[in-house]
Amino acid sequence: MKKIFKRPESLKNTAFRFCPGCGHSIIHRLVAETIDELCIRERTIGIAPVGCAVFAYDYFNFDMIECAHGRPPAVATAMKRIMPDRIIYSYQGDGDLAAIGTAEIIHAANRGENLTVLFVNNATYGMTGGQMAPTTLLNQKTTTTPDGRDKNYHGYPLPVSELLAPLPGVVYLVRSSITNAKNIIQTKKYIKQAFINQLEGSGFSFVEILAPCPTDWGMSPPQAQKWIEESMYKVFKTGILKDS
Repeated sequence: MKKIFKRPESLKNTAFRFCPGCGHSIIHRLVAETIDELCIRERTIGIAPVGCAVFAYDYFNFDMIECAHGRPPAVATAMKRIMPDRIIYSYQGDGDLAAIGTAEIIHAANRGENLTVLFVNNATYGMTGGQMAPTTLLNQKTTTTPDGRDKNYHGYPLPVSELLAPLPGVVYLVRSSITNAKNIIQTKKYIKQAFINQLEGSGFSFVEILAPCPTDWGMSPPQAQKWIEESMYKVFKTGILKDS
């Protein structure tokens, strides 16, 4: 029991400030456990963006850098080219990566940069109050789409993983969720493989994680997990999209 619940060395002894039921806390733990297991903590540099994910610098017990909104892939590219022996990863939400950061993520992937990107998709702008994000589902109500997202006015949800998968520079691309214990275990395996790919110099690895935002969705944590499985799965299919 002690071994299971022991705090990973890569996590600081700091209480999370995330809302109850938020997916970030679970994903932070998975990342920290992975880094510990691969014994790369002293070599790792994490990149925090703008949004709820920005708090990563308070929780991870290794070097972190905060970037301007949407720019982590560009900063990660520079850092990896200057320090190729370091393990560089970005931790980004959908508002950061899929909106203002669209150009950065596409070009970093297309260049095949030897990076690990963790993309947390909760279909909303979490930190700023629950506005429509590029990944917001059709008919999903947000503070800026009170009647639901309308395809004729707002367009369709952006399938980031499907956009990146055909690019030749992408060697590994998966989508998962953290809705139950089985999916959490699978997500950790995906994250670990994405870091191993970087250690082996394979190229660009991308892990999209469907995560709950109960506060902005106006749901309880159990309802939010159920909504991911009943609604998000229909639009964002989970599994391995590319493994070359």
